[in-house]
Amino acid sequence: MKSRHKRFLLIGIALALLGGATALVLNAFSDNLVFFHTPSEVAEGKVPQGRTFRVGGMVLAGSLTREADGQTVHFTITDTAKTLPVVYKGALPDLFKEAKGAVAQGKLDANGVLIASEVLAKHDENYMPPEAKDAIDRAHKTAQTLK
Repeated sequence: MKSRHKRFLLIGIALALLGGATALVLNAFSDNLVFFHTPSEVAEGKVPQGRTFRVGGMVLAGSLTREADGQTVHFTITDTAKTLPVVYKGALPDLFKEAKGAVAQGKLDANGVLIASEVLAKHDENYMPPEAKDAIDRAHKTAQTLK
């Protein structure tokens, strides 16, 4: 084999390895990508089935219940227009309360209940992520126009 052919072969192998590594990185990235949705978007079916996503809003007052095992918690998240029931097994953050902001990450089950793998609470009285505030404002405007 001529040195020129060896050089082309090495370049081809290097490009194939680089392409394979890029494909693996992009695949891992897409598997870990989590999108934020509102309860209204979930109700409209805009959430990908079988994929993990985050839903944010306010914890509906009076919706927080605990099972006898002490670990499983049921609550409802609302964006003032729609609600989404959530089930979470684990310790809730200290700041998690009814009528306060929260974000839950998980997957929908067949009954439309979010089975959460993680729950985050709003960290102080005045802060709300811009995406959550915009989504709640849009849902509230939509509810007002439908009345």
